Amino acid sequence: MGNLVSTISEQVTKQARHRCGYCLTLEIVSGVPLILEQIIPKIKGGLEVEENLWLACHLCSEAKGTLTEAVDPQTGLSAPLFNPRTQFWISHFAWSHDGQYIIGLTASGRATVEALSLNSEWRRRLRAIWAQC
Repeated sequence: MGNLVSTISEQVTKQARHRCGYCLTLEIVSGVPLILEQIIPKIKGGLEVEENLWLACHLCSEAKGTLTEAVDPQTGLSAPLFNPRTQFWISHFAWSHDGQYIIGLTASGRATVEALSLNSEWRRRLRAIWAQC
């Protein structure tokens, strides 16, 4: 079983191109290994299979927890969180001109930005530093 999990982890890491599926932070830039995240958590019926796994940074993983949906701040309605395995990031998000903010373009994008605090002051300050490098 250990080899199977290792193989799946390696496959998902390669598919995710070593970056967080939500904020796109590269593993090498984060300074710590990314987490193999269950898109649909076990508590909500998700399975630990490749199709339900993706990489997430620690900040995104902690913020997401067991969430699968959140409120879209524009409409006030519940929306599913962005699924990095099945959806394209650029269809749901864009970068601000200075590269510090992630802008939600859809209900799922906006709900994900809000629920995962993708534009927290800490994250914006880090992005400003990364942009200078």
